[in-house]
Amino acid sequence: MDDDSFREFIGVRLDPLRRTAYLMSGDWHAADDVVSTAVTKIYQDWRRISQMENLDAYVRRTLVNTWLMERRRPWRRERSVPDLPPVAGQRADDQMVNDRLSLLKHLVALPPRQRAVVVLRFYCDLSVEQTAQVLDCSTGTVKSQAARALVTLRAAMIDVPDLVEG
Repeated sequence: MDDDSFREFIGVRLDPLRRTAYLMSGDWHAADDVVSTAVTKIYQDWRRISQMENLDAYVRRTLVNTWLMERRRPWRRERSVPDLPPVAGQRADDQMVNDRLSLLKHLVALPPRQRAVVVLRFYCDLSVEQTAQVLDCSTGTVKSQAARALVTLRAAMIDVPDLVEG
């Protein structure tokens, strides 16, 4: 087995894989677990995998499938902290950070397939066809999952003012 080529390949891609896993899981510890499991799977078949034409697509698909499998495990359904702690002393600069945290909170609330579609389409910048290939589904499924997810995210992110009866 060519350990040097594996180390070089994964070394360059480790941070993007962690960020992708984080966006899907919403938890850095869970993201690290998913990446670790996916990298182990890749390492076990590296001799065969390293000969593939589109290695990045295979690695991304392995990551997503690993995350989806982790989501199905019963012990993963527990949450230690349901909400983010309140922010003290906000400044105008903090609004963008708060928006990102809010978006992440709503992203994590999406069903796993919708979340995977959103991350692959809009974070990893994959086409509908590439996303369908990674998730092993039809392009129509990717489009409908993306549409549903975006409707949910938009509704959650829009501040609806209280209606005052006059």
